Amino acid sequence: MKGVILAAGKGTRLYPVTRHIAKPLLPIAGRLTLDYAFEQLKGMGIHDVCVVVGENESAISEALGDGREFGVNLSYVRQTDPHGLAHAVGFAKDFVAGDDFVLYLGDAVYDRSLAPFATKFSESGCANLNLVMWVDDPRRFGVANLEEDRIIKLVEKPQEPESNYAMAGMYIFGPQIWDVLPDLKPSARGEYEITDAIQMLIDRGEDVRAGIYEGNWFDTGTLDSYLETSSFLLGSQSMVGHEVELRAPVGTSAVIGDNAIVKASLIEDSAVLPGADVEVTGTIRHCILAGRVRHEGDLENTICWGDERSQTN
Repeated sequence: MKGVILAAGKGTRLYPVTRHIAKPLLPIAGRLTLDYAFEQLKGMGIHDVCVVVGENESAISEALGDGREFGVNLSYVRQTDPHGLAHAVGFAKDFVAGDDFVLYLGDAVYDRSLAPFATKFSESGCANLNLVMWVDDPRRFGVANLEEDRIIKLVEKPQEPESNYAMAGMYIFGPQIWDVLPDLKPSARGEYEITDAIQMLIDRGEDVRAGIYEGNWFDTGTLDSYLETSSFLLGSQSMVGHEVELRAPVGTSAVIGDNAIVKASLIEDSAVLPGADVEVTGTIRHCILAGRVRHEGDLENTICWGDERSQTN
């Protein structure tokens, strides 16, 4: 079995930081975002991994190299234009070369091992197994209708869901997926949806299963979700890196990267990236900060790269 990680996105919801650092390379609780994906794949016995990249290709390949540092063997393919998850998968066909493979969203973080689902896929002989999770409001997800552990229908972001099982960012495919991708049509939003590809497998009589995940799942793609993930991973504790100049009391859930300078009346629920130089006369709360940041008063709900800022409510 091989691994395919989708990491071509621009990370626009984390601008301006992701204009300068590729989103898959952002550190979360002291580790690169993609390192959490590598850890999960290695737990499934997977060491040959292809990263699907976009405009961030050079930054990611230079940072990760051949993957040896992370215990994996890395290859890279470039998605020429972003046209959906199923479109991205197609670029990894030569790498997969007919093997079973795990498709993993590069910004997903899970707190439990996904290895049991790889075992279930192999033992069941199914064409596809998808991680699903019970959520209170599934309308912003792909939603799976189940009969026992079989998926009988998938609907992308339904206004009136027939199920509370949301697709949860990890998919395992056999070679049958390559038979349906050439017939896939763009959705109403102009993208080739992975849920549509899976529905075609179902419609063609293939055995499509659900793996019900009962742990915590984070997507890390917004300020709120990034900081929530960081706080969870740290157990609401804080982390201060090496060679840090710190002139601020550190509250809960703060991460201060190596070689950073932080001066403030308090910092909490925030991430200061390595090498940042931050001086705030008030409190830093619920922020991601990088570069040289200067601010009078409290700084809250903000993503900064130097003078570039994006504020959320």
